[in-house]
Amino acid sequence: MTPEPARSRLPLRVANPTPVQPTYRRLARFAGWLLNRLVDTDWDDAEHLPRSGGVILVSNHISNFDPPALAHYVVWHGRWPRALGKSDLWKVPVIGPLARATGQIPVERGTARAKDALVHARQALDDGELIVIYPEGTITADPDTWPMTARPGAARLALSSGCPVIPVGQWGANFVMPGKKPVWPRFRPRRTMVFRTGEPVDLSDLLGREDAEAAAMAGVRIMNAVTGLVAQIRGEEPPTDVYDIRVGRRVPRGAAR
Repeated sequence: MTPEPARSRLPLRVANPTPVQPTYRRLARFAGWLLNRLVDTDWDDAEHLPRSGGVILVSNHISNFDPPALAHYVVWHGRWPRALGKSDLWKVPVIGPLARATGQIPVERGTARAKDALVHARQALDDGELIVIYPEGTITADPDTWPMTARPGAARLALSSGCPVIPVGQWGANFVMPGKKPVWPRFRPRRTMVFRTGEPVDLSDLLGREDAEAAAMAGVRIMNAVTGLVAQIRGEEPPTDVYDIRVGRRVPRGAAR
């Protein structure tokens, strides 16, 4: 698969002519222009990313900078992502109104309304949208920035909807804004945002199941697929165990079933 860094510099009207809200298109055009001046890109051709229909895109979460970098990659490959994100962002000036205007989906963590986000995501999938979910639920706490264990949301959405789950591995944003806490971006030396898309995760034998075991099995497969792509990008073998933020350490990696 040949990286095509030039794609990120195509005019948006060429890279993604699909209709969308005018606010979203204007924001994407400006963000793409800005990112091209701040960082470099090393993208594959995202051949496994469906160009239409409901899609669940799952990726590792490595930085507060990776959401715009991931959106850049997805938009310039022809899709308009609808991402699930912490509801706190909707309270931030400028960011909140833009999130609402572009149809992003807030998640009210720790409340009885947290599951509402999956309801809205399912409706978006039924409408043929692409939904972006970070299965880990937060920026990785792994000491070497490897993907962590999955929370059940992405798996449950996949099993209930039957939509293809497309894994994406990324690397680079963690050097611009390292760590979990917001920090001032570091654009020098100039960094490269690397993205690779994998084949759909095979969940065919689990579709329609609503039990916790099925969600756990699907979550393992999803994160194994993402971790494999990250390993490819980094040119390293991932650790035998996987970090579980609930216990604060690495635990044995579940075998995909």
